[in-house]
Amino acid sequence: MDNADYLDVALRLTNATLDDVADLRAALHDEPWWSSRAGEDDLVALRPVAEGLRRTLACAVAGDNDGVLAEINKLLAANPPGPRLSAGHSAEPNWHIHMADPDASPATEVAAAAAWGIAHGVVHHGLSRWGHCGAADCDNYYLDTSTNRAKRFCSPRCANRVHVAAFRSRRKAD
Repeated sequence: MDNADYLDVALRLTNATLDDVADLRAALHDEPWWSSRAGEDDLVALRPVAEGLRRTLACAVAGDNDGVLAEINKLLAANPPGPRLSAGHSAEPNWHIHMADPDASPATEVAAAAAWGIAHGVVHHGLSRWGHCGAADCDNYYLDTSTNRAKRFCSPRCANRVHVAAFRSRRKAD
């Protein structure tokens, strides 16, 4: 994995409901090594990590530098990354870095990856590119990497729902 992948893990964990193991596995769907092994203990261990990520992004959206610094440092202290170079899992080397011991529990690996990912995301993007979804019924966060910094929704689905509702409201008013 690379740093962008770890940032993606952090955002997916941030926005996951984590009501049950199925929710956790869905959030980790792009990492089958973690999702296939995730269980109840991992779910319980990752809930506070997700809360810490949400606090971090709430501070980022509010432009609270001190809050972001404090929250990310708490995440890193509680879930220290232990970078390890890997040659991959096939005959031909596929060099990449793991943020935790591959023999650790999924929760340990995911927590370290998410803490590292959000820290790297803030270093790389600053605070002005983080947002909270503009859909009234959505509580997700996102990273706006658009050129014009005009992103207002976490996904095309939320954007479409809001725009269709506004269109229907305008038509009804006419």
